[in-house]
Amino acid sequence: MHSLFNGKVIENYPLHKITWFKVGGNADFFVKIRSIAELSQLLKEKPKDMPLFILGAGSNILMRDGGFRGLVVKLAGDFSKWHIENDNTVIAGAGVLDKTLALTMGEAGYANLEFMVGIPGTIGGALIMNAGAYGVEVKDVLQWVDLMSMNGEIIRLTPDDLKMAYRKGHIPKEHFVLKAAFKVQKEDPAVVQDKLNSMLDKKEAAQPMTGRTGGSTFKNPLPHSAWELVDKVGGRGLKNGNAQISIKHCNFLLNLGDATAKEIEDLGEEVRKRVKEQEDINLEWEIIRVGTPLLTL
Repeated sequence: MHSLFNGKVIENYPLHKITWFKVGGNADFFVKIRSIAELSQLLKEKPKDMPLFILGAGSNILMRDGGFRGLVVKLAGDFSKWHIENDNTVIAGAGVLDKTLALTMGEAGYANLEFMVGIPGTIGGALIMNAGAYGVEVKDVLQWVDLMSMNGEIIRLTPDDLKMAYRKGHIPKEHFVLKAAFKVQKEDPAVVQDKLNSMLDKKEAAQPMTGRTGGSTFKNPLPHSAWELVDKVGGRGLKNGNAQISIKHCNFLLNLGDATAKEIEDLGEEVRKRVKEQEDINLEWEIIRVGTPLLTL
């Protein structure tokens, strides 16, 4: 594997360095991909039976302590670029940060994407889970998304093609997000900035803004709110080792310093168990759990 891309593939890469929780074991192999052509080349050259995981900002990921047995890919370069077309469309690469796109579009005087300022992570991750904030979801502003299959074929799909739903992007299996087009409209930059500032103020008031967290932990089991259910069963401030449920917003799990991924995941499972037993409601993980547990004797 390390012969790929002139030796740019790194073996035994510590994934805790690039995830927000700052936990997790090592990836067998890790590489940064900077263009669609490089991704296509990688898919052709990697062993067919080798698992592959594309990592965005690392914000909505709980990487388990045993690491990832396969290849982890980090998108960079062209995947981190965006541009405007016809004053009503922005095309953004899968590696563009949601918050960065919202803020830069606001500065340029384009509206519609302000809600993304409240979404941690990248455009690719937001599409995979149909992320949303402040009553707006990605599907509401999406025009199309380009995907690459494992054999290198590129297809373009619309929200109707994908049948996107609450926290479900329905991206086909073994397909990877390349870029997407979103609907925007011209607006007074000051008006857009006021809206962005209001959203950021609300987020800061309601959510933990510092510390090691992965963002919202559970999907809202509509019409209920996940945080209300966690609070109701005594989850607020609950600890497991060095993992804790946030006191400020109890749909956030925290790494207090040197928690393990197992401590964080077990704490989440304990809350899910309580909600099921006491409220007969199934809480579904929003955070994506990846990799293998650390085997102990």
